[in-house]
Parts: sequence; C-alpha cells; structure tokens
Amino acid sequence: MIPNVFKEVIDLGDGREISIETGKLAKQAHGSVVVQSGETMLLCTVVSNYDAADVDFLPLTVDYREKFAAAGRYPGGFFKREARPSTEEILVMRIVDRVLRPLFPKDYHAETQVMIQLMSLDKEVMPDALAGLAASAAIQLSDIPFETPISEVRVGRINGEFIINPSLSQLDQSDIDMVIGASEDSVMMVEGEMSEISEEEMVEAIKVAHEAIKVQIEAQKRLVAQVGAKETRAYEPEAEDESVLKKVKAFAYDKCYEIAKSASSKSDRGLAFSELKDALKAEYTEEELEEVGGLVSKYFSKIQKEAVRNLVLEEGIRLDGRKTTEVRPIWCEVDYLPSTHGSSIFTRGETQALATVTLGTSREANMIDNPSLEGEERFYLHYNFPPFSTGEARPLRGTSRREIGHGNLAQRALKRMVPADCPYTVRIVSEVLESNGSSSMATVCAGTMAMMDAGVQMKKPVSGIAMGLISDGERYAVLSDILGDEDHLGDMDFKVTGTEDGITACQMDIKIKGLSYEILVNALQQAKEGRMHILGKLTETIAAPNTDVKAHAPKMVTAKLPNDLIGAFIGPGGKVIQELQKETGTTIVINEDPVTGEGIVEILGTDQSGIDAVLAKIDSLTFKPEVGSVYEMKVTKILDFGAVVEYVEAPGNDTLIHISELAWERTNNVTDVVNVGDTIDVKYLGFDPKTKREKVSRKAILPKPEGWQPRPPRENNNNRGRDNRGRDNRGRDNRSRDDRRPRDDNKED
Repeated sequence: MIPNVFKEVIDLGDGREISIETGKLAKQAHGSVVVQSGETMLLCTVVSNYDAADVDFLPLTVDYREKFAAAGRYPGGFFKREARPSTEEILVMRIVDRVLRPLFPKDYHAETQVMIQLMSLDKEVMPDALAGLAASAAIQLSDIPFETPISEVRVGRINGEFIINPSLSQLDQSDIDMVIGASEDSVMMVEGEMSEISEEEMVEAIKVAHEAIKVQIEAQKRLVAQVGAKETRAYEPEAEDESVLKKVKAFAYDKCYEIAKSASSKSDRGLAFSELKDALKAEYTEEELEEVGGLVSKYFSKIQKEAVRNLVLEEGIRLDGRKTTEVRPIWCEVDYLPSTHGSSIFTRGETQALATVTLGTSREANMIDNPSLEGEERFYLHYNFPPFSTGEARPLRGTSRREIGHGNLAQRALKRMVPADCPYTVRIVSEVLESNGSSSMATVCAGTMAMMDAGVQMKKPVSGIAMGLISDGERYAVLSDILGDEDHLGDMDFKVTGTEDGITACQMDIKIKGLSYEILVNALQQAKEGRMHILGKLTETIAAPNTDVKAHAPKMVTAKLPNDLIGAFIGPGGKVIQELQKETGTTIVINEDPVTGEGIVEILGTDQSGIDAVLAKIDSLTFKPEVGSVYEMKVTKILDFGAVVEYVEAPGNDTLIHISELAWERTNNVTDVVNVGDTIDVKYLGFDPKTKREKVSRKAILPKPEGWQPRPPRENNNNRGRDNRGRDNRGRDNRSRDDRRPRDDNKED
C-alpha cells in the first residue's frame, strides 16, 4: 500500500528550505518525522509507555546518533559498526533534552524515548541545528502530553549580519555560534560561544533566533492540522491531599524560613532541614506515614522551596546571607603542583577546582571522527566531577553526560583566547574537589590561571559566573554566583564567561514561561559586574602569562623544511629522525603545510641544547652556499684525489675539494696540505658541469706564488702510444676477408 505522506516546508528566506515530512517511515512509533534541509535528513521517533514507571520523576531519554552511512563512510576501529555515542552526539542530546524536559507534565512518569538519527548528510548543512525541530514535531504528532511545540536554531553572525543555521564553512567566519531553544512565547535554552561580544549583541542574537523559531513552530502546527491532531492520552496523575499540605505548611514554613535566613553553611543547612523533616514525620503515626509518607516528603520539599524563594523576594537575603549581587569569597593559587606543566586552584565559597595543563605536539591533538564533523582539536578541556566533591559515596560509571557538557562549556569559553600561533597542543583537566554551585565556572577560572602559569600566551584572561533568578510573576530577583540549592530552587541557571572586553561563552536554562528581555538584559549586566570582580581576583594572583614554559616542561620550536628535503630528514625507514630524537632527547613531528606543501617540523624537548641540535640539522639540510663566498670547512676524510670537507656552519653538509684545488703548487699527496680534523677556508665556485658536483677551492683564496705559470695543457693524443692505424688495423694487415686463408677444420692440434 502506498503510504499517505504529509509535508510542510519552512522557508529560511535566503533560498534554503527545511521540510518536515511524516507518514512514510517508522509508523509504529507514537510519532515520527523526517526533517530535511539540503541533503541532510534526520529521522526522529518518539515512544512513551502507557504505564507509569515506579519513580517520582520523568524517565525521559533523548538519543541522537549519526550514521556513518549518511556520509558514505565506514565507522573507524576494528568493529565496523556504530557503538557508543561520541562527545558531539552527547552534546546534541543535552541541548534537545534541556528544552523538552520542562514541557512534560510534572506528574507524568511514563518512560519516554526520543530517538533522532542522521540518515543522510549534506556537508553544508549542520544536522544538530535541526534536532530540536525534529523532536518537537514528532511529539506533536503523537498523543503524548506535552505543553507546547518548540524548536531550536543555530545563529551566527558574519560582518554584522545574522544568519540562521549557518553552514560549517560559514561558522569559521562567524563571531557568534549560538544554539537557541524556545517555544512561541518563551526562550528556554541558550548555549554557545562568541568572540567577545557585548551583552546587547547577545540579546539581539537571541531575538533573531526566536523569530526564526516562531516560523518553525507554525510549520509544525500546519503539519499536525494536515495529519489530524491526536487526542492527548489520559494518564493517572499523582495523588494529592490538601489537608496534608496544610498541615505540613503550618508546621514547617516558618521554621524553613528561619533556617534559610540563618546564613549557615551547606552542611549545617542541610542538617537543619533534615532534622526539621524528621520532626515533621514524627507528627504522624507509623500507620499514617505508610499511607501519606510520600506526600509529606513531597510537600515538605515544596514548602522549603517556597520559604527560600520568599526570603529572597521579600528581604533580599540568600541562603548563605549574601546580597543578591554579592559574590562568595575567592582565593586562588598557581603553580601548586610541582611536576605539571601548569596548575592552579580556584576556590569560591564551597566550590573548588584544581586545574592542570599539559603541553604537547600536534601528535597529541584530539581527533574528531564523526559523520558530520572531522578534524582535530589542538586545545581541549576535560572536566571531572567525583562524588566526594559533594560529600557522597557512589560508584563511578565512566564520564557522565553532565561532565561532558560542563567540560565543553568551559572549553568553548577559553578556546578563542588561545592564540592561533600557539605551537602546542594544550590539554586542560579540571578536577572538581568541592561543589556548591557552578563548578563549570570555577573550571573556566582555574583553566585560565593554569594556562597562564604554563606559559601559554593567552590573548586575555577569562572569568565566568553563574546567575540565578527567582520570580513570582510580579517580583523578581537576579542572583549572582548561585549556590547549588539556589540552582535547584530557582527559575533560571544562566552561566556567562568572558574577558574584560566581552562575552566568550554562555549557557542558559530557564524553568519559567515568558521570561522578558528586560529581565534577561538585567541578568546579563549583573553578570558582567560579577565577572569583572572575579577577573580582578584572578589577575591579582597571576597578572599575565609567564613569559616562558617551566624548566621541566617541554619547549616547542617549529621550523620549515622544503618538501624535497623531508625524505632526507626522515631517512630510510625513519632511521635518521629516530637517531636524531634519541641523540637530542627531543620529540620531532613533521606535518605538511596544506597551502605551500612545505614540511612543518615541530621540535619538543626540555633541553634547549637538544632543540638547537635538531635546528642545526635542519639548517644543514637547507644550507645553500653562495657562489663566490668563502666558507670555513672541516676536513672529514682523505682520499687519493682530494679531501671530503664539511661546512662548519652546516654540519653534515659536505663536498669534495679536489687535490688540484688545494694549492697553486703541484700537490703530490693530499696529506701534504691537509689532514683529517683540519679547518680550512675555501671559496665556493658553484656547480661544475664537467664533474656534475659542487666545486670548492682553497687555492682560489691564496695568493699566486711569484713567477707562477700555469702548466701547459696536455696534447690531445688519443692513441696513447699506438700508431695511427685505424680501428680495423689493430696490428693486422689490410687484407680483405676474401684474401684470408681458409681455415682447415681437420688440422690436428
């Protein structure tokens, strides 16, 4: 049976289109769409179980995978099939999840799975910018309860002009790379990196993106109208009991308010709330707790949140006693670890990050091999969040999606401040040792100081701050440098990083609808003040990058080598370069310049003399003597007809000086004039076409002896003592073949 296909087209306004199609593929899923732009095609499906899981949260899984077949390629590695998701795939999962999750009903606990697959790739169309649109469209076509359609777009800016969903090549020229997720009336998620833009420019970019998202939401609505909207499924909501809520509020609200107002530490505050909860449960019998214990815990958390939020809105007091604009106390230290190439500690309140820097060659670059993106990173950052940082004991299950996301944010914050001519591959590792709010921003600050300590010549130092928001619809308070509890209880988590001249990265998640641009602008301006305060603390600790790397850290020098000399430098089977590395204690890496084809030689070593020896070898290979110039040369070998001499300024670069060029007088033996180890001055006479060798002469720079006469040229006597008989004479007479006596074959020997 021919399927009935429904399709809607979105015009991006510059000749490009995005189509949304349903009815052809994956019809047993509860909702499925194919989103296409150019030759890039994403298949998105959504399925949600009809029975609720035995949990008190939404078990939502967003999965994004790129199929190598989409790009006409094989997966790398021994097993030729896609396996674990890559870092880039996980980052796409996160940006889609962060927009979708708040729009499901709070009491909807059915396991739900959104799967997005790249099925075809157009190199000029970045698929991650289409993933949010695909996810929302699939959900809209299902019967799953969901508040409102959303979409996501990427926005770039080239020469002051904003571009929606720019290509990869356009992003190379763009000073903004942001992904924005929004509903029709609310911006919900922002993530991206920038080249030191202002707060006003960032808000303008968000507005441009939001207008494009509204167009994509209208297309989803038209598609649903074509297909026919499904009736939203019924599900069993969570149990509620108004009498239990009133009793919990009467018992706990004022006490929660006082605990929140006590300006205690995280551990003391947590203990106080825990003891209060135990006291609340003591008001109930065991039988009552068996019946309503779950509601008591749920309502206690609700009342605790309400008390904390009201304290901020009514009195401007926060959990740790700070004002809304106040940043926690900061202390910093650099060069803490003696054997690393660079290190720093950044501590702000009860959040602490220890960062290390390792310097290497291009061989240590992070290789990216995905269907939609191939290349390498010469600067990258890894973020670790061990359980002890929050006083917990739990098993380690590998790198979490959260760790990948936080590390990526910190990497994007710093990478545009690493100069393009930095010769090193730079790896930063951030170990979060304590956490009570915004460990990713602590990582940015620690990473900045560790790079400056390592001698990486950053363009400018970068700091970061996490902002929060509490609003009741009429009143609002923007909170600088939020605590972990304020993140959990608040309405916004907005992380902003930048230099003194502008924003370099941001990440925003908004939990309420209808955040006004006025509040957003106020939050950004308050964030700028906080960033400048933190930046001052960093530069008090280390004002500028160290002028050189540490004594035990490798020094990097690069040199160029003509393409035709690379083979001689490497040697047969790599013998020459391997011996050179062994002798000099260096690491040598050769890359080809993609433009000129020259060899770019990276020399990494801790001993400057070893590096100098490698440079001398390169100089000797590239050394070109000038005709008529005089050079100092060392005799390395004596031959019967001359001596092998080596240019002193280019060791390993040698030539032959003929015996006749040693002196004006006749030289019978080479050793009468020079011996092995002697240093002599010679004149370079250029290429001799007769011998097909370079010609050098000692006698050319010596004065001619008095009365010296050149020897007369030898006579041209080619017969060498023979008579002038021709070739056919050879001592025989001139008899013809017919005159010769016939051979007697029967003659006895």
